[in-house]
Amino acid sequence: MSAANSGPMPATKGRLRTRRGVVRRWVALGVLVLVALLYYRPLRAYVDARGQQAAQAATVHRLQARQRSLERRLERSASTAVLEAEARSLGYIRPGEHLFIVKNIPEWRRKQHASGHAHG
Repeated sequence: MSAANSGPMPATKGRLRTRRGVVRRWVALGVLVLVALLYYRPLRAYVDARGQQAAQAATVHRLQARQRSLERRLERSASTAVLEAEARSLGYIRPGEHLFIVKNIPEWRRKQHASGHAHG
């Protein structure tokens, strides 16, 4: 009897070990999937935040460059010569000066050029 009983026992133990191994693998796979699911959102949020941070840093650098440009422009515009040039471009004149408006300068130049060749 002990010889008959010893035969089926190892086969059952082998099946149990195989089943336990398969169950352990499935449990390990389930735990791995659960961990991956738990880390997915935080990792995605981290990657998104890094991208946004890079875009914001680029915007800050652009704005800083613009600020420096505007500060230089402000410094230049505070000089008397620049203010005078701006006023003249707007049509302002100094007291005692006379403003002359000349029209059709390109046409006048064509006529001058044509008459110069005719006499030359």
